[in-house]
Amino acid sequence: MMKKWFDRKVLVLGFSKSGISAAKYLNAAGADVYITEAREKKPEDDEKLSQLTDIKVEFGGHSDEFIKNSYIAVTSPGIPPHSEIMTRLKAENIKVISEVELAFSQTSKPFIAITGTNGKTTTTALTAHILSSEYKAEPCGNYGVPPCDLLNEKIDYFVCECSSFQLEYCPAFTPQIAVFTNLTPDHIDWHKGEENYFNSKARIFKEPQAAPFAVLNAKDEKLLELAKECGGTVFFFDDEIGENCSYIKNGTIFYKRNGKEEKIITLDDCPLIGNHNYQNVMCAIIVAKLEGISNEHIKDAIMSFKVPEHRLEKFAQIGKTVFYNDSKATNPEASLVAINSFNNCDVALIAGGRDKNTDLKEFCEAINEHIKTVILIGEAADRFDENLKKNGFHNIIREETMQSAIDKSCELNPDVVLLSPACASFDMFTGYEERGRVFKDYVLSKINQA
Repeated sequence: MMKKWFDRKVLVLGFSKSGISAAKYLNAAGADVYITEAREKKPEDDEKLSQLTDIKVEFGGHSDEFIKNSYIAVTSPGIPPHSEIMTRLKAENIKVISEVELAFSQTSKPFIAITGTNGKTTTTALTAHILSSEYKAEPCGNYGVPPCDLLNEKIDYFVCECSSFQLEYCPAFTPQIAVFTNLTPDHIDWHKGEENYFNSKARIFKEPQAAPFAVLNAKDEKLLELAKECGGTVFFFDDEIGENCSYIKNGTIFYKRNGKEEKIITLDDCPLIGNHNYQNVMCAIIVAKLEGISNEHIKDAIMSFKVPEHRLEKFAQIGKTVFYNDSKATNPEASLVAINSFNNCDVALIAGGRDKNTDLKEFCEAINEHIKTVILIGEAADRFDENLKKNGFHNIIREETMQSAIDKSCELNPDVVLLSPACASFDMFTGYEERGRVFKDYVLSKINQA
């Protein structure tokens, strides 16, 4: 664990939330900090810059002056290993780490790392919520605040959502518990291949970085194989496998360790819906039990949990129609879990956005089974329309804006209106957060006008 940063030159890549957090921490620790950002400066950067008076910042490229003689570089998520700046740093023999790795190296407090393609945020939020019934546990990383923001706080656990981007630059990060929610293809271009994407996440389960405890999805064949390589004790969720697991039986979630079964909570008492959310609950239960939380506190915490915004978030009702905001579903696999959460009811699905050109077969099959009407918006509308019709689904409506899609859905008077786009948002919005907020604000405005 390195504590001495005085007079060390440290390069921070990216004027991002995590980059600024790392820069502030290092500057306070005595380092000579340089932030380099490829994009041009924006007016909204001024407020953040005013808080960085002792830190050098450049925009519009990466100068030799900033790079030369850096002791280490801390990268923001999203800068790929094959980028020009990474090539230059490698040529200069400058080690690159993520902000998560930096935070881990600066504290003796344990990390609980939660990774996977989908479900990370809900699992992270729920795990922190349950642990907080008996400890001071903070959600951080890809959700919540950057872990470097917590280094000077009195906390017991860092509950850290870890993206593949962050883990790619974590050469020594070893959490106390590592959770892998599931695996589907994502960020393939960034990682230059599906196997590289998997390996970035798998590193904290294998030696020499293996967490003492690994929590894995029993329904994922790739993760069942990973279990054979885990360096720590493995717990499975969503199936009764082996001596250590969490599973559903007779409408109740159970936990088992060393063969001893304990009843935790009934599905009727869970505020989250859908099997994917039950998986998130099972993950959080395993972590909480490993950290000694009582069954009573676990159940009470689950029942009081509020779903994170934009993740199958039930937020409004007009007449009989209930509205769910699942804007975070930026790929078909994420939308699948939301779609499959609804059975035997009239559902109008709003989908579309910037197409990721992933396979739509399972997505279309799920729509045929669970959805009555699909309302398409955005750049992906043509391809989605074509694929749905090819798979035998024809109750499709095309709209130009989110607002007109909502208006049309209300005219249909369904049981459920579900925004689960299965696409990125950048054709119409700045991100999935803005997309979700526009959806919610317009629905709520209709309620207020009624």
